[in-house]
Amino acid sequence: MSSVPLIELNSGAKIPQLGLGVFQVDPSDTKRVVLDALEVGYRHIDTAAGYNNETAVGEAIAESGIDRSELYITTKQRPADQAKELSGDAIKASLEKLGLPFVDLYLIHWPTPARGLYVESWQALERFAEEGLTRSIGVSNFLPEYLDRIAAESSTTPAVNQIELHPELQQRDVEERCLSAGIRVEAWSPIARGALVDTPEVHAIAQKYGKTVAQVTLRWHIQHGRIIIPRTVHKARMVENFDLFDFGLEPAEVAVIDALDCGKRVGSHPATMNNV
Repeated sequence: MSSVPLIELNSGAKIPQLGLGVFQVDPSDTKRVVLDALEVGYRHIDTAAGYNNETAVGEAIAESGIDRSELYITTKQRPADQAKELSGDAIKASLEKLGLPFVDLYLIHWPTPARGLYVESWQALERFAEEGLTRSIGVSNFLPEYLDRIAAESSTTPAVNQIELHPELQQRDVEERCLSAGIRVEAWSPIARGALVDTPEVHAIAQKYGKTVAQVTLRWHIQHGRIIIPRTVHKARMVENFDLFDFGLEPAEVAVIDALDCGKRVGSHPATMNNV
């Protein structure tokens, strides 16, 4: 299989455009899932403190024997840890569970705007980058108004905004705001948690290339320049999701999928998700 392209971030670091997400992967299964992914060829693993499986991710990394320099590891700060006095303990706890001296990317998981702490939290992340606890810092589920506030009240632009993005929820306003500021967009749930949009037109595109609808959908993201972290616990599906770099969609085919946007979310809305 072809190697995964690297995307340069505004921090100067490079991130593999395709990774494996472990959202909702049971901790008891996570080690096996990550080891399978690493065997397939994935080098970018995305976890979070809130997933409760960082320890198992760390065990897989250690057992794999793969040099740390070849891996790209992302984790995220829980909303409950968004106070300045909690943030430092939170990232150190994540690093201890992962068994790593640093992560490649550390994100604020949700803005939880009703709590009003995300700017304070972002300023803590700036310190973590200075201290070498993370190579890059970013956000997740941030709308343009939250990005604007960070820009006004800090000196660092997020490297990444990880958002729900799939054919039926394209969040063009968020993506445009990110790209205009040099923030790379990373799509979680890039195939809507398996709820693929399999219209006759998309199905025909898949048949043309001898690919699945999932592969065509993921390829659509790749051609839009997004970072993607599809989740699966099945090794055969990991192989399928990895096999995206031997074909390309024509502009008219990209436009077919572009036209599927209908604002349909499969996850929470950032403006109202205030749980800790």
